[in-house]
Amino acid sequence: MKIAKRFSSTTFTLLPVLFAYFIMGFCDAVGISSNYVKQDFGLTETQANLLPSMVFLWFFVFSVPVGVLMNRIGRKKTVLLSMIFTFVAMLIPTLQYTFPMVLLAFAMLGIGNTILQVSLNPLLTNVVSDDKLTSSLTAGQFVKAISSFCAPIIAAFATMHFGSWQLMFPIFAVISVVSSVWLLLTPIPGNVYQGESASFGKTFALLKNKSILLFFLGIVFVVGVDVGINTIAPKVLMERCGLPLSEAGYGTSVYFVFRTIGAFLGAILLIKFSPIKFFKLSIVAAVIALGILTFAQEELFIYALIGAIGFTCANIFSIIFGEALKKMPKHRNEISGLMIMGVSGGAVIPLVMGALTEKMNGQVGGLVVIGLCMVYLLGLAFQLKDHLEPLAPKGGQNQF
Repeated sequence: MKIAKRFSSTTFTLLPVLFAYFIMGFCDAVGISSNYVKQDFGLTETQANLLPSMVFLWFFVFSVPVGVLMNRIGRKKTVLLSMIFTFVAMLIPTLQYTFPMVLLAFAMLGIGNTILQVSLNPLLTNVVSDDKLTSSLTAGQFVKAISSFCAPIIAAFATMHFGSWQLMFPIFAVISVVSSVWLLLTPIPGNVYQGESASFGKTFALLKNKSILLFFLGIVFVVGVDVGINTIAPKVLMERCGLPLSEAGYGTSVYFVFRTIGAFLGAILLIKFSPIKFFKLSIVAAVIALGILTFAQEELFIYALIGAIGFTCANIFSIIFGEALKKMPKHRNEISGLMIMGVSGGAVIPLVMGALTEKMNGQVGGLVVIGLCMVYLLGLAFQLKDHLEPLAPKGGQNQF
């Protein structure tokens, strides 16, 4: 009876936290949005790739300050603050659809998503124990992936039936309100910071730890892979198979469908399997799939390879993030800020992809950039055991 009651209480607290990961997935709408905006305003490849950069730039600027802020106002309030930014971001293109307003909207979305990613992952540690952390983070990524693959489908449906792909923005605005109200009404244990106050200097000093630095760079490149495939999938299908954007956009959905399946299976498997071994198997398979995609020409084969990359990369972010949080339990807010600063890789990688694509006159240039990101992750996966120090004992848990 007591076990059932405890399970019910934990589930009641966990569900609104996990649902907030759905809002986190809104940033992935930038992939399909950049293709539609490019088409609507006649932009060049580099100009279109400003949209992903406009979203992910703020991860570099605000991640560490948000980590410091979170120590002062608590994790839950910080998550709720992110919802306000997200709601406003979704309203802007709904009210006025011009290129400057779209840039402003995605900048606001990027700021909101930065705040959300810095605060939501540590908030999850208030609800689950360390031994369930990696699996729970993966469950959150599963929810995020559902949101991610919904965006291209909603955009395509709205275009075909209502003649306006931008209808996805008011839909996302309503979902943001629902999520924030649900979380606001749910009591979350341990939101008051009780440890040593953080500062910028102390936070960046954590990068002197070789393991934390490796994890940080790992986040940079895994997000680069994610945003890169998200953005390039429709372009590869248009270039090689002659598909219109409304059809090629499903390449992004295929990526996120298989990413969702991978995250779902990962949430189950990572309860029992070593995250590091799982990481190694995943990245080896991803590298092989990308290598074949670089030369593939047949439509169904391209879809299959895009899905394979989504499936194999689904859990890498969660594994890296989870291992980093477990590394120094007393500094989880600061480490979360540093790791999410690495998400700014999503701003840099698309710009490099755009430049190389134009130079090589084809999408193979973008795939090469993604391949270089994967090479780092491959190296990281096989170096972790050599560089990591023993994790803190299970008992040394939350200070928050």
